[in-house]
Amino acid sequence: MIRIFASLFALACLGLALVAGTHYEGHWIVYAVFTLTANALLFIGFRRQAIYFDTFIGIFLWLGFWLKLSLRVAFTAGQFHESVGAFDGSGAAFDHALTVASWGFGGLLLASFVRQRFFHYPATPLSCTGQGLFELYRTYRKTCIALFVVLVLGVGVSNIVLGIYQRGMVTQTVLPFGLNGIYKWLLQFGLSSMAALIIRFEIELQRNVSMVAIFPPLMECFTSNVSLLSRGMVLNSAALGLGGLRTVLGMNLRLPLRTVAVASITFAALFAASVLSVNYLRASSVLGEIYELPTAKSSTPTLAYDAKDFAESAKKMTGPLFIDRWVGIEGVMAVSSSQRLGWSLWKEAWQEKFQEGQLSLFDRYFIDSPYNEPAIDKTKHHFVSLPGVIAFFYYPGSMAFLFAGLFLLGLVAALFEFLSYRLAGQNWVLCSLLAQVVAFRYASFGYVPSQSHLLFGTVLLNVLLIAVADWMARRWMQPPHVSR
Repeated sequence: MIRIFASLFALACLGLALVAGTHYEGHWIVYAVFTLTANALLFIGFRRQAIYFDTFIGIFLWLGFWLKLSLRVAFTAGQFHESVGAFDGSGAAFDHALTVASWGFGGLLLASFVRQRFFHYPATPLSCTGQGLFELYRTYRKTCIALFVVLVLGVGVSNIVLGIYQRGMVTQTVLPFGLNGIYKWLLQFGLSSMAALIIRFEIELQRNVSMVAIFPPLMECFTSNVSLLSRGMVLNSAALGLGGLRTVLGMNLRLPLRTVAVASITFAALFAASVLSVNYLRASSVLGEIYELPTAKSSTPTLAYDAKDFAESAKKMTGPLFIDRWVGIEGVMAVSSSQRLGWSLWKEAWQEKFQEGQLSLFDRYFIDSPYNEPAIDKTKHHFVSLPGVIAFFYYPGSMAFLFAGLFLLGLVAALFEFLSYRLAGQNWVLCSLLAQVVAFRYASFGYVPSQSHLLFGTVLLNVLLIAVADWMARRWMQPPHVSR
């Protein structure tokens, strides 16, 4: 079944490539190499020796580069939804941008094959039996699940009410003792890490994918993303699902069609609900307050905007979500067409500082930013455009540097995944989640790059916290030694 799907998918990609190739303005060989490297990066992410980073970086870059460009060239005459700066749409400009992208793909491809010689997952996942957290979960299963649900709802609801950390919004509440950072970690991947443990432990206990391995994790993904005002529920959900699926297949367990259907339908319903909810909340934020205050003429609050206003705003947000919002080719088009490239730009980019309400360096230097409109209230909103990792590493204007940089980044990501695997109980579901976090950071790289250590440090701290918690649980659950 999987082979049939893969074959049909490959044929669809070939058909799209042929249509796009006939409309491509530049040299066909450039588009052919771009197509080959982009799809190679996608498909090697599903080979036997692939790690989860390979899978997710291949998917993100394939969506943001090859699929987006091919659809736009084939069906919209090369016109893009996002700003492309000084890119003039000529054949030479297209060739330059696609060549830059291909060199970036090449660096990641080489890193994947080099990494394969040193680390890849075994054919069968390690049993959880004997691990401290697993034994704790097995003994207090219902309590652990209840505490998880309460924590998810508590963090999610309080973040919505207080505005502690939300995408595109200026912080509304600053908590003492660095608690804003705790909220940020929990909502981004801390709570999902707990969900990854639940999924893995449920598979070990039930020898299949139980409903507990489906509903609480999906509820967490939905709650966290709505709380963040993010429409990216698919990211953590897909990572947890892929890790769980690979674990089940590695253990040679039966996966009933009914379970797959329940998980798929539940995810689809919650994902649609999350997108609609976030779009509504974002639309209300952009349009202004939902309700006008009571006046002398009216003692009750009334709607400031009617349903048509909100529906139109939400529609504009939803339309480009599935294809155009993936960071990728537009950033490379804008950067490769710029006259600013050089080592001084590279140095300046690393000196960029985070400032709420201020545009990014990429917005100011490379594109006609959509976030520079006077109508945007910068005291409430913080929107920036992102170039992506390939465009960013082309700031010096050197193809060789781009290739070497992406090669090194691929090895660094593999090291993070190896550490996650070795230190956190060899949990494939958790490794999948954290690899997705790293891959998505790479794909959307370019804003305040000097603060990347905060994310990567938090990923490592997340792993170490699980390792320490496992050690403590093992000591606690270990029966006392009785001397004779």
